[in-house]
Amino acid sequence: MSFPLLTATALLPAIGAVATAAVPAARRNAAKALALLVSLGTLALAVIILVRFDPGGDRYQLTESHSWIADFGVRYELGVDGIAVALIALTALLIPFIILAGWHDADPLETGSKRWRPTQGFFALILAVEAMVIISFEATDVFLFYIFFEAMLIPMYFLIGGFGDRAHEHGEAAASTQRSYAAVKFLLYNLVGGLIMLAAVIGLYVVAGNFSLTEIAEARANGSLDMATNTERWLFLGFFFAFAVKAPLWPLHTWLPNAMGEATAPVAVLITAVVDKVGTFAMLRFCLQLFPEASKWATPAILVLALISIIYGALLAVGQRDIKRLVAYASISHFGFIIMGIFAMTSQGQSGATLYMVNHGISTAALMLVAGFLISRRGSRLIADYGGVQKVAPVLAGTFLIGGLATLSLPGLAPFVSEFLVLAGTFARYPVIGIVATFGIVLAALYTLVLYQRTMTGPVKPEVSAMPDLRVRELAVVAPLIVLLIFLGVYPKPVTDIVNPAVKQTLSDVHEKDPKPEVEAAK
Repeated sequence: MSFPLLTATALLPAIGAVATAAVPAARRNAAKALALLVSLGTLALAVIILVRFDPGGDRYQLTESHSWIADFGVRYELGVDGIAVALIALTALLIPFIILAGWHDADPLETGSKRWRPTQGFFALILAVEAMVIISFEATDVFLFYIFFEAMLIPMYFLIGGFGDRAHEHGEAAASTQRSYAAVKFLLYNLVGGLIMLAAVIGLYVVAGNFSLTEIAEARANGSLDMATNTERWLFLGFFFAFAVKAPLWPLHTWLPNAMGEATAPVAVLITAVVDKVGTFAMLRFCLQLFPEASKWATPAILVLALISIIYGALLAVGQRDIKRLVAYASISHFGFIIMGIFAMTSQGQSGATLYMVNHGISTAALMLVAGFLISRRGSRLIADYGGVQKVAPVLAGTFLIGGLATLSLPGLAPFVSEFLVLAGTFARYPVIGIVATFGIVLAALYTLVLYQRTMTGPVKPEVSAMPDLRVRELAVVAPLIVLLIFLGVYPKPVTDIVNPAVKQTLSDVHEKDPKPEVEAAK
């Protein structure tokens, strides 16, 4: 029996979460060090998965399959394709930076009679989320996926509500109320999506007789499982609704600005760069593979919703007064691009969407974490409270600028390649959608450059005149992300080589081929 590498990659952070939570309260620094060590160990296992995965090999590799709940056809089945490998690597890469960036975010703080939750709990919850996200990327049993898709909501709820941002314009009491509201809203939105998906999961079992993704997809491909058109469409909508909430797609997005605004910057990165990727990933893995005809039936409506997300998110980002909410609305716009690329049903669009998931994770982490360092120094999230920061903290301002330029997809930085592929792939089949979506790029330039101008340039405000520049720990967080943004902007081939075969197989599932370019015949 070969070593269960996929299980180990998810199990290590789960065990680490328990061990970190069990560290005595007096040994706070030991808990932090343990969590960081576990995250680095998980990263090492993710690198092994990356090395062992053969892009030209079987669709699902490193597979594991064991009977679990035999009476209901539930199995413990894991397997990864190129898309899952890329997202596991992204998750394992970002968690150590999230832990380092949040090194002091859960330190005890007396506030009257209240006290922050134990430091150990903060880092244990981060590791628990990592474990659940990784196994969600690995699961090829629909029921197994559903369990962890829902279970990750619990640690995220406590991270948002129990360890929220301390910077609030109306004081700690108002901050506590806003944190509770954001956490409950996050939980309720995602629970409703999950309950609707549960009904669809049960319906799928009634129709197919099992929960195995590979078996159901194979049966659909060879004609041995023939779903009625209306049945397939209803099941598709049940799955897609839950994934659209998680993604988040307009109009199911409203929980995200609250959650990111009230969470600490590292937890905000965990939400949008890690957890939300499960939604867009699941659209590729489950919606398109299990319900190919329904996916094509719903494509026009989904593309319109994605287009609204792109423009709406960017417009609201332009008008934000709060730095973190601005990044949240920008992310809604970016997820619109990702979903548009998925449902453009072209190889360029889906390759770009998968690459966008990776690049958005890195660029958002870079921008939000630097923003978090900035906010922790000034104690305010309001853009108007800053000015002239580049004169007193040039390294902080420079890294903030690079993160912002990556967010607006500047050529030479990683998101540009993915956004270009998404737009090219969309334009090939839906030219009007592609043309309108390009306005999102213009708006991205507006909100990013205005943010930088108002916070970093101009006269130095007295409140920021003594602001220190980035410290060694903070540089250790930001510098590798900046390097990755530049490297993948210049040379994205390592990622595209991994994901492209999986994208071609997904297109084959929905019986689509790239449209041939219309070229006027030579005279």
